[in-house]
Amino acid sequence: MDILYLLIPIALGMMLIAAVIFLWTVKSGQYDDLEGPAHRILMDDDDPMIPRKQKLEDIEGGDDPTDQRTQ
Repeated sequence: MDILYLLIPIALGMMLIAAVIFLWTVKSGQYDDLEGPAHRILMDDDDPMIPRKQKLEDIEGGDDPTDQRTQ
């Protein structure tokens, strides 16, 4: 039981040191994405990522009850 009086402060001290180091790395920019903007410029953003239902039906030739071509 006496060992807990030693281990609990050591564990809390190590946790405090780890939290300080983590906050220091976040503030210094260690986790900034440096490659994302370089890859993002290569992607084509002109077309929407998810096609609209109307355009998708036109492309696939969907069954539209108001379509006069099938009757």
